[in-house]
Amino acid sequence: MEVIRIEDLVKIYQMGEVEVRALDGVSISIAAGEFVAVMGASGSGKSTFMNIVGCLDRPTSGRYFLDGVDVSELNRDQRAEIRNGKIGFVFQSFNLLARTSALENVELPLVYSSSARTARQMADKARECLRAVGLAGREGHQPSQLSGGQQQRVAIARALINEPKLMLADEPTGNLDTKTSEEVMGVFQRLNDDGKTVIVITHETDISEYAKRVVVFRDGKLVEDRPVARRRLAPHPAT
Repeated sequence: MEVIRIEDLVKIYQMGEVEVRALDGVSISIAAGEFVAVMGASGSGKSTFMNIVGCLDRPTSGRYFLDGVDVSELNRDQRAEIRNGKIGFVFQSFNLLARTSALENVELPLVYSSSARTARQMADKARECLRAVGLAGREGHQPSQLSGGQQQRVAIARALINEPKLMLADEPTGNLDTKTSEEVMGVFQRLNDDGKTVIVITHETDISEYAKRVVVFRDGKLVEDRPVARRRLAPHPAT
């Protein structure tokens, strides 16, 4: 079953009198349960692609179906609703609240969710997500008490809490050393092995090797789409 279907996607930005074609006729399908690495040099179109897939922006033309829904023409509020319910975001900067515990950071999306939950239910769900990323026992720690890799895992747990159809990670290891990057990518692999659809935007070849499929952008076009021999699963990070 497809989670994403994109047909002849075009995105044009107007920079003064200059027209910049950031995406130029991109078509791709991503099935449920895939792990895809999106690569390309700066200016290749991969960030624009991520913004549209993440419902942060609209294409100039073409169609984008997310979980069977055509989101190409949705307005800002409609995109926000789709985004909050179906997509979990993980960014290079962890975007955690500094004076807030790991548990409370993970709970945050539920506070703005339309689903009615008690405080106990939210806390239980947040603990479950922290346990899934190897952080059981760290619930009360603030970001300053956690390593960079642990902070990124808190961010992954936060992205999981609304049970999204799609995990979308933008350079998730960009601020991490090699060993910690391996641990974080191991978390994404385990989530994918459990059935979660994962898309990782990266410019690092070694990070792309944790995926099952690599797509490459150049000058706004999708120029390569191939399966990869998956790098072995990283050890489960210690709690």
